[in-house]
Amino acid sequence: MTQSLLADYLPILGVFLIVAGVVGALVGASLLFARQNLNSQKVAAYDGGFDAMAGWRRRFDVRFFLVGVLFVIIELVVVLLVPWAVSLGQIGLFGFWAMIVFLAIVAVGFAYAWKSGALEWA
Repeated sequence: MTQSLLADYLPILGVFLIVAGVVGALVGASLLFARQNLNSQKVAAYDGGFDAMAGWRRRFDVRFFLVGVLFVIIELVVVLLVPWAVSLGQIGLFGFWAMIVFLAIVAVGFAYAWKSGALEWA
C-alpha cells in the first residue's frame, strides 16, 4: 500500500527535478554569458525611493507599509466578491445585505485612510 502511494508521487518528483535543472541551467548561463556590470540605471533609486545598493538596516517611511496593507485589503475584497457574486442566487437576500455591510465597513476604512492623508506622498 505504501509503495504504491509513494509511486504515485514519482511523476511530481520528476517534474520538480526537470524544473530545477532548467532553472539551474538558465541561471548558470546567465552568469556565464551575460555582462555583469552595474550602470547608472541599475543602481538608481526605484519604487520605494531607496538606493538599490544601500544597506538593508535603515529607516523607511511607514506610508509604504500602509499602502501595501491597503492593497492587500482591496485584493481580499475582490477575492471575496467573486464567490459571493457566483453564489448570490443560493444565499438570497441575507447574503446580499451581509456583503453590503462588509463593503460599507471596508469603504469607511478606506475613506478614513484617504481623509487622514495616509495616501499622500508629499
